[in-house]
Amino acid sequence: MTIASAALALRAAVVQRLASDATLSALLGGARVHDEPPRAALPPYVVLAAVESSDVSGDLAPAAEHRLTLEVWSRQGGLAEALKAANRVVDRLDGAALALDGWRLVDLSWRFTRAERVDAAGLRRAELLFRAVTEPLD
Repeated sequence: MTIASAALALRAAVVQRLASDATLSALLGGARVHDEPPRAALPPYVVLAAVESSDVSGDLAPAAEHRLTLEVWSRQGGLAEALKAANRVVDRLDGAALALDGWRLVDLSWRFTRAERVDAAGLRRAELLFRAVTEPLD
């Protein structure tokens, strides 16, 4: 198993967790959680953005650290719509015990949220950073 497969398993579990959340779906107007930015879809939606993975193995066990970025895109209500959805994402993921295919999730923790207006078209984005640690299942 490679660190890349751990990142893929983490991303899949995050999408599943968020897409199945009724409260988040209500905030987004449907199950609008995507692994990549949807073409021609209007906000609001959540998209998994960057993932940065590194080997943090110790003497006794292999492990990987992942810095996972999610983006909440919105176009209404100042930053309120984006921040409400971002808050729900944090509620669902921070400390969650997700089941990963082939890996054990040791920790998943929220690090920060940054929200901003993106362009003159009125788009808003809340960027969330999570840190995860995974170990292979043996």
